[in-house]
Amino acid sequence: METVSFLTTAQIVEVISAFHDALEAHKESINRLNVYPVPDGDTGTNMFLTVASVLEEMQPADPNDLEAVCEAMSHGSLMGARGNSGVILSQVLRGMSSGFAKANVIDAQVLASALTEASVAADGAVMKPVEGTILTVVREVARAARGAAETDALVQTIETALREGEAALERTPEQLNVLKEAGVVDAGGAGFLLLLHAILRVLDGRELPEPENPQGVSVIAADLSREVGVSELRYEVMYLLNAPDEEIDGFKNVWSRLGDSIVVVGGDGLWNCHIHTDAIGEAIEAGIDIGRPEKIRVTDLAEEVMEERWVREAAESARAEPSEEAKAVSCAVVAVSPASGIGRMFHSLGVQELVLGGQSMNPSTSELLDAVERAPSEQILILPNNSNIIAVARAVDEQTPKSVVVVPTTSVPEGFASLLGYDPEATAVENGATMSEIAAGVVVGEVTQAVRSTRTSVGDVAEGDWIGLDRNGVCAIGDTLVGAATNLLDEIIGDQSEILSIIVGEGATTADTEAITEWLTHNKATVEIEIHDGGQSHYPFFFGVE
Repeated sequence: METVSFLTTAQIVEVISAFHDALEAHKESINRLNVYPVPDGDTGTNMFLTVASVLEEMQPADPNDLEAVCEAMSHGSLMGARGNSGVILSQVLRGMSSGFAKANVIDAQVLASALTEASVAADGAVMKPVEGTILTVVREVARAARGAAETDALVQTIETALREGEAALERTPEQLNVLKEAGVVDAGGAGFLLLLHAILRVLDGRELPEPENPQGVSVIAADLSREVGVSELRYEVMYLLNAPDEEIDGFKNVWSRLGDSIVVVGGDGLWNCHIHTDAIGEAIEAGIDIGRPEKIRVTDLAEEVMEERWVREAAESARAEPSEEAKAVSCAVVAVSPASGIGRMFHSLGVQELVLGGQSMNPSTSELLDAVERAPSEQILILPNNSNIIAVARAVDEQTPKSVVVVPTTSVPEGFASLLGYDPEATAVENGATMSEIAAGVVVGEVTQAVRSTRTSVGDVAEGDWIGLDRNGVCAIGDTLVGAATNLLDEIIGDQSEILSIIVGEGATTADTEAITEWLTHNKATVEIEIHDGGQSHYPFFFGVE
Protein backbone atom coordinates (compact mmCIF):
# COMPACT_ATOMS: atom_id res chain seq x y z
CA MET A 1 0.00 0.00 0.00
CA GLU A 2 1.25 3.48 -0.87
CA THR A 3 2.54 5.40 2.15
CA VAL A 4 0.42 8.44 3.02
CA SER A 5 2.69 11.28 4.06
CA PHE A 6 0.28 14.17 4.64
CA LEU A 7 -3.31 15.17 5.28
CA THR A 8 -4.87 17.49 2.70
CA THR A 9 -7.18 20.40 3.49
CA ALA A 10 -10.16 18.60 1.93
CA GLN A 11 -9.39 15.57 4.08
CA ILE A 12 -9.70 17.69 7.23
CA VAL A 13 -13.37 18.17 6.34
CA GLU A 14 -13.68 14.44 5.64
CA VAL A 15 -12.16 13.67 9.05
CA ILE A 16 -14.71 15.86 10.83
CA SER A 17 -17.49 14.18 8.85
CA ALA A 18 -16.18 10.72 9.75
CA PHE A 19 -15.79 11.80 13.40
CA HIS A 20 -19.39 13.00 13.34
CA ASP A 21 -20.53 9.63 11.93
CA ALA A 22 -18.54 7.74 14.55
CA LEU A 23 -19.97 9.79 17.41
CA GLU A 24 -23.46 9.32 16.04
CA ALA A 25 -22.98 5.55 16.07
CA HIS A 26 -21.28 5.51 19.49
CA LYS A 27 -23.07 8.29 21.38
CA GLU A 28 -25.47 6.03 23.25
CA SER A 29 -22.71 3.64 24.36
CA ILE A 30 -20.63 6.67 25.40
CA ASN A 31 -23.64 8.09 27.24
CA ARG A 32 -23.92 4.84 29.16
CA LEU A 33 -20.27 5.17 30.20
CA ASN A 34 -21.00 8.54 31.74
CA VAL A 35 -21.02 8.02 35.51
CA TYR A 36 -20.82 11.73 36.29
CA PRO A 37 -24.01 12.75 38.04
CA VAL A 38 -23.86 16.42 37.07
CA PRO A 39 -20.97 17.78 35.01
CA ASP A 40 -21.74 16.60 31.50
CA GLY A 41 -25.24 15.23 31.24
CA ASP A 42 -24.99 12.91 28.25
CA THR A 43 -21.34 12.99 27.20
CA GLY A 44 -21.78 11.18 23.89
CA THR A 45 -24.69 13.34 22.84
CA ASN A 46 -22.91 16.55 23.82
CA MET A 47 -19.79 15.59 21.86
CA PHE A 48 -21.88 14.53 18.86
CA LEU A 49 -23.82 17.80 18.82
CA THR A 50 -20.62 19.82 19.20
CA VAL A 51 -19.06 18.13 16.17
CA ALA A 52 -22.33 18.52 14.27
CA SER A 53 -21.98 22.27 14.75
CA VAL A 54 -18.42 22.15 13.41
CA LEU A 55 -19.52 20.18 10.36
CA GLU A 56 -22.36 22.61 9.70
CA GLU A 57 -19.97 25.56 9.90
CA MET A 58 -17.63 23.84 7.43
CA GLN A 59 -20.26 23.24 4.76
CA PRO A 60 -20.04 26.70 3.10
CA ALA A 61 -16.22 26.80 3.26
CA ASP A 62 -14.04 26.00 0.26
CA PRO A 63 -12.71 22.51 1.13
CA ASN A 64 -9.35 23.42 -0.43
CA ASP A 65 -8.94 26.68 1.48
CA LEU A 66 -6.95 25.79 4.60
CA GLU A 67 -7.56 29.12 6.31
CA ALA A 68 -11.34 28.93 5.74
CA VAL A 69 -11.56 25.31 6.85
CA CYS A 70 -9.55 25.92 10.02
CA GLU A 71 -11.56 29.05 10.84
CA ALA A 72 -14.80 27.10 10.41
CA MET A 73 -13.44 24.28 12.59
CA SER A 74 -12.48 26.75 15.32
CA HIS A 75 -15.58 28.94 15.21
CA GLY A 76 -18.04 26.07 14.80
CA SER A 77 -16.65 24.21 17.81
CA LEU A 78 -16.78 27.35 19.97
CA MET A 79 -20.33 28.26 19.01
CA GLY A 80 -21.69 24.71 19.14
CA ALA A 81 -20.06 23.40 22.31
CA ARG A 82 -22.54 21.74 24.65
CA GLY A 83 -21.97 20.65 28.22
CA ASN A 84 -18.63 20.18 29.94
CA SER A 85 -17.48 17.46 27.55
CA GLY A 86 -18.52 19.46 24.50
CA VAL A 87 -16.67 22.56 25.69
CA ILE A 88 -13.48 20.57 26.31
CA LEU A 89 -13.80 18.86 22.92
CA SER A 90 -14.26 22.28 21.33
CA GLN A 91 -10.89 23.31 22.75
CA VAL A 92 -9.29 20.15 21.37
CA LEU A 93 -10.63 20.96 17.90
CA ARG A 94 -9.70 24.62 18.19
CA GLY A 95 -6.17 23.70 19.23
CA MET A 96 -5.81 21.31 16.31
CA SER A 97 -7.18 23.85 13.84
CA SER A 98 -4.67 26.40 15.12
CA GLY A 99 -1.84 23.93 14.55
CA PHE A 100 -3.06 23.05 11.07
CA ALA A 101 -3.49 26.69 10.06
CA LYS A 102 0.20 27.42 10.65
CA ALA A 103 1.44 24.69 8.32
CA ASN A 104 1.92 24.44 4.59
CA VAL A 105 1.72 20.64 4.70
CA ILE A 106 0.04 18.60 7.46
CA ASP A 107 2.51 15.74 7.93
CA ALA A 108 3.23 13.59 10.98
CA GLN A 109 5.17 16.29 12.81
CA VAL A 110 2.52 18.95 12.15
CA LEU A 111 -0.22 16.60 13.36
CA ALA A 112 1.78 15.84 16.51
CA SER A 113 2.24 19.55 17.11
CA ALA A 114 -1.48 20.17 16.52
CA LEU A 115 -2.40 17.47 19.03
CA THR A 116 -0.06 19.08 21.53
CA GLU A 117 -1.76 22.44 21.02
CA ALA A 118 -5.08 20.65 21.50
CA SER A 119 -3.93 19.18 24.81
CA VAL A 120 -2.64 22.52 26.08
CA ALA A 121 -5.86 24.27 25.04
CA ALA A 122 -8.03 21.65 26.72
CA ASP A 123 -6.02 21.75 29.95
CA GLY A 124 -6.11 25.53 29.94
CA ALA A 125 -9.88 25.61 29.61
CA VAL A 126 -10.50 23.81 32.90
CA MET A 127 -9.82 25.67 36.12
CA LYS A 128 -9.23 22.46 38.08
CA PRO A 129 -7.91 19.79 35.67
CA VAL A 130 -8.34 16.21 36.92
CA GLU A 131 -6.42 13.11 35.86
CA GLY A 132 -8.39 10.16 34.58
CA THR A 133 -10.51 12.26 32.23
CA ILE A 134 -10.43 13.23 28.56
CA LEU A 135 -7.64 15.66 29.45
CA THR A 136 -5.36 12.75 30.37
CA VAL A 137 -6.19 10.81 27.23
CA VAL A 138 -5.55 13.78 24.93
CA ARG A 139 -2.25 14.51 26.67
CA GLU A 140 -1.03 10.91 26.29
CA VAL A 141 -2.07 10.85 22.63
CA ALA A 142 -0.12 14.06 21.98
CA ARG A 143 2.95 12.74 23.80
CA ALA A 144 2.94 9.51 21.81
CA ALA A 145 2.44 11.35 18.54
CA ARG A 146 5.42 13.62 19.20
CA GLY A 147 7.66 10.63 19.85
CA ALA A 148 6.49 8.66 16.83
CA ALA A 149 6.62 11.60 14.42
CA GLU A 150 10.40 11.81 14.78
CA THR A 151 10.82 8.61 12.78
CA ASP A 152 7.45 7.40 11.46
CA ALA A 153 5.18 8.44 8.63
CA LEU A 154 1.75 9.95 9.22
CA VAL A 155 -0.36 6.78 9.42
CA GLN A 156 2.13 4.99 11.67
CA THR A 157 2.28 8.04 13.93
CA ILE A 158 -1.49 8.06 14.33
CA GLU A 159 -1.56 4.31 14.98
CA THR A 160 1.04 4.72 17.74
CA ALA A 161 -0.86 7.64 19.24
CA LEU A 162 -4.12 5.66 19.13
CA ARG A 163 -2.54 2.66 20.90
CA GLU A 164 -1.19 4.90 23.64
CA GLY A 165 -4.52 6.69 23.88
CA GLU A 166 -6.38 3.41 24.27
CA ALA A 167 -3.92 2.37 26.99
CA ALA A 168 -4.42 5.71 28.74
CA LEU A 169 -8.19 5.27 28.51
CA GLU A 170 -7.92 1.82 30.09
CA ARG A 171 -5.94 3.35 32.96
CA THR A 172 -8.54 6.02 33.75
CA PRO A 173 -10.31 3.82 36.35
CA GLU A 174 -7.00 3.65 38.24
CA GLN A 175 -6.95 7.45 38.39
CA LEU A 176 -10.59 8.08 39.33
CA ASN A 177 -12.15 5.85 41.95
CA VAL A 178 -15.64 6.57 40.69
CA LEU A 179 -14.75 4.97 37.33
CA LYS A 180 -13.24 1.99 39.09
CA GLU A 181 -16.33 1.51 41.22
CA ALA A 182 -18.55 1.66 38.15
CA GLY A 183 -16.34 -0.67 36.12
CA VAL A 184 -16.12 1.79 33.19
CA VAL A 185 -13.58 4.04 31.49
CA ASP A 186 -13.87 7.79 31.01
CA ALA A 187 -16.64 8.67 28.57
CA GLY A 188 -15.03 11.82 27.18
CA GLY A 189 -11.75 10.03 26.53
CA ALA A 190 -13.58 7.26 24.70
CA GLY A 191 -15.29 9.84 22.50
CA PHE A 192 -12.05 11.66 21.71
CA LEU A 193 -10.31 8.50 20.47
CA LEU A 194 -12.93 8.24 17.75
CA LEU A 195 -11.27 11.30 16.20
CA LEU A 196 -8.08 9.28 15.62
CA HIS A 197 -10.12 6.44 14.15
CA ALA A 198 -11.73 9.00 11.84
CA ILE A 199 -8.32 10.22 10.62
CA LEU A 200 -7.25 6.65 9.84
CA ARG A 201 -10.57 6.07 8.09
CA VAL A 202 -9.90 9.00 5.74
CA LEU A 203 -6.20 8.25 5.16
CA ASP A 204 -6.35 4.55 4.35
CA GLY A 205 -10.03 3.56 4.27
CA ARG A 206 -10.11 1.32 7.33
CA GLU A 207 -13.49 0.81 9.00
CA LEU A 208 -14.60 2.83 11.98
CA PRO A 209 -14.97 0.75 15.15
CA GLU A 210 -18.35 -0.75 15.90
CA PRO A 211 -20.05 0.59 19.05
CA GLU A 212 -19.87 -1.68 22.05
CA ASN A 213 -23.04 -3.47 23.03
CA PRO A 214 -24.64 -1.18 25.63
CA GLN A 215 -26.06 -4.27 27.36
CA GLY A 216 -22.56 -5.05 28.54
CA VAL A 217 -21.97 -1.68 30.13
CA SER A 218 -22.32 -1.38 33.86
CA VAL A 219 -23.30 2.12 34.93
CA ILE A 220 -23.91 3.71 38.30
CA ALA A 221 -24.83 7.22 39.36
CA ALA A 222 -21.75 8.25 41.26
CA ASP A 223 -20.89 11.16 43.50
CA LEU A 224 -17.75 12.90 42.24
CA SER A 225 -17.63 15.54 44.95
CA ARG A 226 -14.65 13.88 46.60
CA GLU A 227 -12.86 13.25 43.31
CA VAL A 228 -13.07 16.48 41.34
CA GLY A 229 -14.25 19.05 43.80
CA VAL A 230 -17.85 18.96 42.62
CA SER A 231 -20.11 20.05 45.43
CA GLU A 232 -23.86 19.55 45.47
CA LEU A 233 -24.46 22.57 43.27
CA ARG A 234 -27.80 22.39 41.58
CA TYR A 235 -27.63 24.33 38.32
CA GLU A 236 -25.56 24.29 35.15
CA VAL A 237 -25.28 27.74 33.56
CA MET A 238 -23.90 28.15 30.03
CA TYR A 239 -23.76 31.15 27.74
CA LEU A 240 -21.79 32.82 24.98
CA LEU A 241 -20.14 35.99 26.24
CA ASN A 242 -19.17 38.92 24.05
CA ALA A 243 -16.47 40.62 26.12
CA PRO A 244 -12.93 42.05 25.81
CA ASP A 245 -10.22 39.41 26.22
CA GLU A 246 -8.46 41.43 28.91
CA GLU A 247 -11.55 41.20 31.16
CA ILE A 248 -11.74 37.41 31.19
CA ASP A 249 -9.22 36.72 33.98
CA GLY A 250 -11.23 38.90 36.32
CA PHE A 251 -14.43 37.22 35.16
CA LYS A 252 -12.95 33.80 35.96
CA ASN A 253 -11.98 35.00 39.44
CA VAL A 254 -15.58 36.09 40.07
CA TRP A 255 -16.91 32.77 38.84
CA SER A 256 -14.41 30.82 40.98
CA ARG A 257 -16.29 32.17 44.02
CA LEU A 258 -19.69 31.18 42.65
CA GLY A 259 -19.28 27.50 41.76
CA ASP A 260 -17.20 24.78 40.14
CA SER A 261 -16.83 22.76 36.93
CA ILE A 262 -15.86 26.09 35.39
CA VAL A 263 -14.82 26.11 31.74
CA VAL A 264 -14.28 29.39 29.87
CA VAL A 265 -12.96 29.12 26.32
CA GLY A 266 -12.67 31.39 23.32
CA GLY A 267 -10.88 34.58 22.34
CA ASP A 268 -11.07 37.65 20.12
CA GLY A 269 -14.07 38.94 22.04
CA LEU A 270 -16.22 35.79 22.06
CA TRP A 271 -16.21 33.25 24.91
CA ASN A 272 -18.13 30.07 25.70
CA CYS A 273 -18.74 29.90 29.45
CA HIS A 274 -19.84 26.95 31.62
CA ILE A 275 -20.31 26.70 35.41
CA HIS A 276 -22.14 24.68 38.06
CA THR A 277 -23.60 26.97 40.68
CA ASP A 278 -26.49 27.76 42.98
CA ALA A 279 -26.13 31.47 42.19
CA ILE A 280 -27.73 31.64 38.76
CA GLY A 281 -28.34 35.39 38.83
CA GLU A 282 -24.82 36.25 39.97
CA ALA A 283 -23.28 33.93 37.38
CA ILE A 284 -25.15 35.75 34.63
CA GLU A 285 -24.57 39.21 36.13
CA ALA A 286 -20.81 38.55 36.12
CA GLY A 287 -21.03 38.34 32.34
CA ILE A 288 -23.19 41.45 32.09
CA ASP A 289 -20.62 43.38 34.14
CA ILE A 290 -17.96 42.95 31.44
CA GLY A 291 -19.91 42.35 28.25
CA ARG A 292 -23.02 40.86 26.68
CA PRO A 293 -24.11 37.28 27.45
CA GLU A 294 -26.32 35.53 24.88
CA LYS A 295 -27.83 32.08 24.29
CA ILE A 296 -28.10 31.59 28.05
CA ARG A 297 -28.99 28.03 29.10
CA VAL A 298 -29.80 27.01 32.67
CA THR A 299 -30.24 23.31 33.52
CA ASP A 300 -31.55 21.93 36.81
CA LEU A 301 -28.91 19.26 37.43
CA ALA A 302 -30.67 17.62 40.36
CA GLU A 303 -33.74 17.04 38.23
CA GLU A 304 -31.57 15.80 35.37
CA VAL A 305 -29.74 13.33 37.61
CA MET A 306 -32.96 11.84 38.99
CA GLU A 307 -34.42 11.58 35.51
CA GLU A 308 -31.27 9.95 34.12
CA ARG A 309 -31.16 7.48 36.99
CA TRP A 310 -34.79 6.50 36.41
CA VAL A 311 -34.21 6.03 32.68
CA ARG A 312 -31.05 4.00 33.29
CA GLU A 313 -32.82 1.72 35.75
CA ALA A 314 -35.77 1.31 33.39
CA ALA A 315 -33.44 0.50 30.49
CA GLU A 316 -31.49 -2.04 32.54
CA SER A 317 -34.74 -3.61 33.68
CA ALA A 318 -35.96 -3.86 30.10
CA ARG A 319 -32.72 -5.54 29.04
CA ALA A 320 -32.82 -8.07 31.87
CA GLU A 321 -34.38 -11.50 31.58
CA PRO A 322 -38.13 -10.88 31.32
CA SER A 323 -40.11 -11.55 34.46
CA GLU A 324 -43.45 -13.36 34.50
CA GLU A 325 -45.19 -10.02 34.78
CA ALA A 326 -43.33 -8.63 31.71
CA LYS A 327 -44.13 -11.75 29.66
CA ALA A 328 -47.81 -11.34 30.45
CA VAL A 329 -48.03 -7.96 28.66
CA SER A 330 -50.22 -8.42 25.62
CA CYS A 331 -49.09 -5.38 23.69
CA ALA A 332 -45.83 -3.40 23.67
CA VAL A 333 -45.04 0.01 22.18
CA VAL A 334 -42.16 1.12 19.95
CA ALA A 335 -41.85 4.91 19.58
CA VAL A 336 -39.65 7.07 17.39
CA SER A 337 -37.99 9.83 19.42
CA PRO A 338 -35.84 12.71 18.13
CA ALA A 339 -34.03 13.40 21.40
CA SER A 340 -33.11 11.91 24.77
CA GLY A 341 -35.43 14.18 26.79
CA ILE A 342 -38.40 13.18 24.66
CA GLY A 343 -37.32 9.55 24.96
CA ARG A 344 -37.41 9.79 28.73
CA MET A 345 -40.96 11.08 28.59
CA PHE A 346 -41.99 8.27 26.26
CA HIS A 347 -40.52 5.74 28.70
CA SER A 348 -42.44 7.32 31.57
CA LEU A 349 -45.68 6.91 29.59
CA GLY A 350 -45.13 3.18 29.11
CA VAL A 351 -43.12 2.85 25.89
CA GLN A 352 -40.86 -0.22 25.93
CA GLU A 353 -38.55 0.47 22.97
CA LEU A 354 -37.27 3.70 21.40
CA VAL A 355 -35.82 4.36 17.96
CA LEU A 356 -33.82 7.55 17.38
CA GLY A 357 -35.30 9.61 14.57
CA GLY A 358 -37.35 12.58 13.54
CA GLN A 359 -37.72 15.25 10.91
CA SER A 360 -34.05 15.38 9.93
CA MET A 361 -33.15 11.73 10.57
CA ASN A 362 -35.86 9.31 9.55
CA PRO A 363 -35.12 5.77 10.76
CA SER A 364 -35.07 2.88 8.34
CA THR A 365 -37.44 -0.06 8.25
CA SER A 366 -34.55 -2.17 9.53
CA GLU A 367 -34.10 0.01 12.62
CA LEU A 368 -37.81 -0.13 13.40
CA LEU A 369 -37.85 -3.88 12.81
CA ASP A 370 -34.97 -4.39 15.25
CA ALA A 371 -36.89 -2.49 17.92
CA VAL A 372 -40.03 -4.52 17.22
CA GLU A 373 -38.07 -7.75 17.62
CA ARG A 374 -36.61 -6.53 20.93
CA ALA A 375 -39.99 -5.53 22.35
CA PRO A 376 -41.32 -8.00 24.96
CA SER A 377 -44.56 -8.96 23.22
CA GLU A 378 -45.93 -10.64 20.12
CA GLN A 379 -48.25 -7.68 19.54
CA ILE A 380 -46.63 -4.31 18.87
CA LEU A 381 -47.74 -0.73 18.41
CA ILE A 382 -45.48 1.68 16.51
CA LEU A 383 -45.69 5.43 17.11
CA PRO A 384 -43.79 7.05 14.17
CA ASN A 385 -44.40 10.59 15.48
CA ASN A 386 -43.59 12.07 12.07
CA SER A 387 -45.51 11.96 8.80
CA ASN A 388 -42.36 10.99 6.90
CA ILE A 389 -41.95 7.83 8.98
CA ILE A 390 -45.48 6.42 8.79
CA ALA A 391 -44.97 4.60 5.47
CA VAL A 392 -41.71 3.05 6.68
CA ALA A 393 -43.39 1.95 9.91
CA ARG A 394 -46.22 0.28 7.99
CA ALA A 395 -43.69 -1.80 6.07
CA VAL A 396 -42.50 -3.48 9.28
CA ASP A 397 -45.51 -5.77 9.67
CA GLU A 398 -44.55 -7.76 6.57
CA GLN A 399 -41.04 -8.35 7.90
CA THR A 400 -41.90 -10.00 11.22
CA PRO A 401 -44.11 -12.81 12.53
CA LYS A 402 -45.27 -10.42 15.23
CA SER A 403 -48.52 -8.53 14.81
CA VAL A 404 -47.70 -4.85 14.21
CA VAL A 405 -50.18 -1.96 14.23
CA VAL A 406 -49.09 1.57 13.34
CA VAL A 407 -50.73 4.45 15.19
CA PRO A 408 -50.25 7.19 12.54
CA THR A 409 -48.94 9.90 14.83
CA THR A 410 -47.38 12.78 12.90
CA SER A 411 -45.77 14.61 15.81
CA VAL A 412 -44.33 14.05 19.27
CA PRO A 413 -47.30 15.73 21.05
CA GLU A 414 -49.65 13.35 19.23
CA GLY A 415 -47.52 10.43 20.39
CA PHE A 416 -47.63 11.59 24.00
CA ALA A 417 -51.40 12.12 23.92
CA SER A 418 -52.09 8.77 22.26
CA LEU A 419 -50.38 6.93 25.10
CA LEU A 420 -53.08 8.12 27.48
CA GLY A 421 -55.24 5.48 25.80
CA TYR A 422 -52.63 2.72 25.88
CA ASP A 423 -53.59 -0.48 27.71
CA PRO A 424 -50.74 -3.04 27.84
CA GLU A 425 -53.26 -5.83 28.38
CA ALA A 426 -55.39 -5.01 25.33
CA THR A 427 -54.65 -6.21 21.81
CA ALA A 428 -52.68 -4.16 19.31
CA VAL A 429 -55.79 -3.67 17.18
CA GLU A 430 -57.86 -2.43 20.13
CA ASN A 431 -55.08 -0.11 21.31
CA GLY A 432 -54.50 1.14 17.79
CA ALA A 433 -58.10 2.24 17.35
CA THR A 434 -58.29 4.01 20.72
CA MET A 435 -54.90 5.68 20.45
CA SER A 436 -55.44 6.82 16.85
CA GLU A 437 -58.67 8.54 17.86
CA ILE A 438 -56.94 10.37 20.72
CA ALA A 439 -54.03 11.43 18.51
CA ALA A 440 -56.37 12.80 15.87
CA GLY A 441 -58.00 15.05 18.47
CA VAL A 442 -54.76 16.82 19.39
CA VAL A 443 -53.99 20.16 17.77
CA VAL A 444 -50.25 20.31 17.14
CA GLY A 445 -47.74 23.01 16.27
CA GLU A 446 -44.01 23.29 15.70
CA VAL A 447 -41.64 26.26 15.52
CA THR A 448 -38.52 26.21 13.36
CA GLN A 449 -36.38 28.48 11.21
CA ALA A 450 -36.81 28.66 7.44
CA VAL A 451 -33.84 27.27 5.52
CA ARG A 452 -34.90 28.92 2.25
CA SER A 453 -37.20 31.66 1.00
CA THR A 454 -40.71 30.68 -0.08
CA ARG A 455 -44.29 31.88 -0.41
CA THR A 456 -46.97 30.59 1.94
CA SER A 457 -50.66 31.12 2.48
CA VAL A 458 -49.85 33.51 5.33
CA GLY A 459 -47.19 35.52 3.53
CA ASP A 460 -43.69 35.45 2.10
CA VAL A 461 -41.02 33.71 4.16
CA ALA A 462 -37.35 34.71 3.88
CA GLU A 463 -34.48 32.40 4.70
CA GLY A 464 -33.81 32.68 8.43
CA ASP A 465 -37.36 33.72 9.37
CA TRP A 466 -38.99 31.92 12.27
CA ILE A 467 -42.09 30.01 11.21
CA GLY A 468 -44.89 28.17 12.99
CA LEU A 469 -46.39 25.06 11.44
CA ASP A 470 -49.56 23.10 12.05
CA ARG A 471 -50.69 19.93 10.26
CA ASN A 472 -51.39 21.90 7.09
CA GLY A 473 -48.07 23.71 6.85
CA VAL A 474 -46.89 27.23 7.66
CA CYS A 475 -49.55 29.16 9.56
CA ALA A 476 -47.45 31.77 11.39
CA ILE A 477 -44.34 33.86 10.73
CA GLY A 478 -42.22 35.91 13.12
CA ASP A 479 -39.05 37.98 13.18
CA THR A 480 -38.06 36.22 16.41
CA LEU A 481 -38.49 32.77 17.86
CA VAL A 482 -40.89 34.05 20.51
CA GLY A 483 -42.84 36.07 17.96
CA ALA A 484 -43.37 33.06 15.71
CA ALA A 485 -44.28 30.88 18.69
CA THR A 486 -46.92 33.26 20.06
CA ASN A 487 -48.35 33.87 16.58
CA LEU A 488 -48.64 30.10 16.17
CA LEU A 489 -50.26 29.64 19.57
CA ASP A 490 -52.76 32.35 18.73
CA GLU A 491 -53.78 30.23 15.73
CA ILE A 492 -53.97 26.79 17.34
CA ILE A 493 -55.43 27.55 20.79
CA GLY A 494 -59.21 27.83 20.59
CA ASP A 495 -61.99 28.72 22.99
CA GLN A 496 -62.46 25.06 23.94
CA SER A 497 -58.74 24.34 24.49
CA GLU A 498 -57.90 23.17 28.01
CA ILE A 499 -54.29 21.93 28.13
CA LEU A 500 -51.17 23.12 26.30
CA SER A 501 -48.05 20.95 26.36
CA ILE A 502 -44.83 22.81 25.54
CA ILE A 503 -41.86 20.62 24.61
CA VAL A 504 -38.71 22.73 24.69
CA GLY A 505 -35.89 21.89 22.28
CA GLU A 506 -32.39 23.10 21.50
CA GLY A 507 -32.11 26.75 20.59
CA ALA A 508 -34.80 27.85 23.06
CA THR A 509 -33.57 29.72 26.12
CA THR A 510 -35.22 29.95 29.51
CA ALA A 511 -36.03 33.56 28.65
CA ASP A 512 -37.81 32.44 25.46
CA THR A 513 -39.97 29.96 27.39
CA GLU A 514 -40.76 32.53 30.07
CA ALA A 515 -41.77 35.08 27.43
CA ILE A 516 -44.16 32.57 25.87
CA THR A 517 -45.74 31.61 29.21
CA GLU A 518 -46.16 35.29 30.07
CA TRP A 519 -47.93 35.86 26.74
CA LEU A 520 -50.19 32.89 27.47
CA THR A 521 -51.05 34.29 30.91
CA HIS A 522 -52.25 37.53 29.34
CA ASN A 523 -53.86 36.13 26.18
CA LYS A 524 -54.92 32.53 26.90
CA ALA A 525 -55.43 32.59 30.63
CA THR A 526 -57.84 29.62 30.79
CA VAL A 527 -55.34 27.15 29.30
CA GLU A 528 -53.35 24.95 31.69
CA ILE A 529 -49.66 24.83 30.71
CA GLU A 530 -47.31 21.84 30.98
CA ILE A 531 -43.63 22.39 30.10
CA HIS A 532 -41.23 19.54 29.27
CA ASP A 533 -37.54 19.54 28.31
CA GLY A 534 -37.40 17.55 25.06
CA GLY A 535 -33.95 18.50 23.74
CA GLN A 536 -34.97 18.06 20.09
CA SER A 537 -32.85 19.74 17.41
CA HIS A 538 -34.06 22.15 14.71
CA TYR A 539 -37.44 22.69 16.44
CA PRO A 540 -37.08 24.88 19.57
CA PHE A 541 -40.74 24.29 20.46
CA PHE A 542 -43.31 21.55 19.94
CA PHE A 543 -46.86 22.37 21.04
CA GLY A 544 -49.77 20.05 21.72
CA VAL A 545 -53.24 21.45 22.49
CA GLU A 546 -55.95 19.27 23.99
